[in-house]
Amino acid sequence: MQLDNIKILNPKLSDNGKILSLHLNHGRANEMGSELIQAWSDLAAILDSGDIRVLITTSQKKSKRGKPIFISGADVTERTGWSDQDVRTHVRWQRNTLQKLRKAPTFNICLVDGIALGWGTEFLLTCDYRLCTPQATFGLPETQLGILPGAGGTSDLWLEIGIAQALRLGMTGERIDGNEAQRIGLTQEMAENWDSGMARAMELGEAVCKRSPTAVAAYKRAMLAAIGRGPNFRQGLESRAYEHCVNTGEAAIGRENFKAILSGKGVEWGPFTPFHP
Repeated sequence: MQLDNIKILNPKLSDNGKILSLHLNHGRANEMGSELIQAWSDLAAILDSGDIRVLITTSQKKSKRGKPIFISGADVTERTGWSDQDVRTHVRWQRNTLQKLRKAPTFNICLVDGIALGWGTEFLLTCDYRLCTPQATFGLPETQLGILPGAGGTSDLWLEIGIAQALRLGMTGERIDGNEAQRIGLTQEMAENWDSGMARAMELGEAVCKRSPTAVAAYKRAMLAAIGRGPNFRQGLESRAYEHCVNTGEAAIGRENFKAILSGKGVEWGPFTPFHP
């Protein structure tokens, strides 16, 4: 596992080797530039192997004035002197990288304890479950800079929070706090503070690690592939994903260990086998 390639993301692997947490702490404000995008791209390749069952992304970084930061946004300063084509190429790379993270066969959790603006808000779209604290702040300031949210904030945000709320955030640039983020569905849970949020993230992660890696990943991939499709396609996809679990032997392992599973005992599942819709 080439974690050395993602050192800038400050990775920490759990004792069982299945939960990878990223404690972002780089630059002045966890801004996302080319070096970071490359690290996220390398991480997506690592996750694709299925060895990592859970990814938790968080940060305890603070500004010089003590303001907590999750991800302040894209590193716009590095674009000084870039041509329009350079910008277009870079943003396509960002978008493709975040899409790879979204589709990774991993339960992706984030814990936001600070500002998450622009790219920071869009990053939430790669996550399967989002926690925040009362210190969290979200917003999409891009249209004030003559651009629009180009890493999922235009194409996918409305799927999570609805068209009206997405238009509100993208067109006005209004910032919202953790309570409002939870109300509109941008986040799913509010934690009292970072420590309790991290404990909750680990609780969710440990629950995932007890389950079949093949079944969990097939469930995620089938669900994401079903978005926007008709009922016949969705049901056919579900059928193929279910039969994938049967064909790989995971269903048989579950049947044979049914009583042990109900009692909370660990089960040795088969090797991870990806499902391809």
